[in-house]
Amino acid sequence: MKMSSMMPDVQEVLIPSDEIQAKLRELGTRITTDYRGEKPLLIGILRGAIVVMGDLMRNIDLQCEIDFMDISSYGSGTSSSGVVRILKDLEEDITGRRVLIVEDIIDTGLTLSYLLRSLQARKPASLEICSLLSKPSRRRVDLDVKYLGFEVPDEFVVGYGLDYAGAYRNLPDICILKPEVFGGA
Repeated sequence: MKMSSMMPDVQEVLIPSDEIQAKLRELGTRITTDYRGEKPLLIGILRGAIVVMGDLMRNIDLQCEIDFMDISSYGSGTSSSGVVRILKDLEEDITGRRVLIVEDIIDTGLTLSYLLRSLQARKPASLEICSLLSKPSRRRVDLDVKYLGFEVPDEFVVGYGLDYAGAYRNLPDICILKPEVFGGA
């Protein structure tokens, strides 16, 4: 495998791509079982979840539909501002639908909590969360995450859809970014 030119900015590979793919196969199997006979709507939260959702849905053996929302609470910083803005709303009507929100990472949970309230008001038949990563040490609200890949420590992680200022999303692994890269040193 070719070494990425971004690797000098990486402190450590936290979760290698083969472990990510194995976890997504496991989550896809669980979702297939739980939604058997249904046609769930997967809602990817842009932009980070696009990589997760692409691989996850290939591991779901059901007809499913997809839609996307773009929600911002970070700007270019490294922690949630708590102020949530919907930049792109759904195109699909979710009334009476089985909806699965797909996230790359849950940090404080503030953004996702806002999103859940917003989507619940649209009267879906069910509303569940699937997230590749969770940082429980930073959680500020309780969330019921039905499908969770990995818990990660309170480090700034990038790769596999996760970014810092728009970069590093295309790394195949989940990596800890060196603090000097994002001004954390």
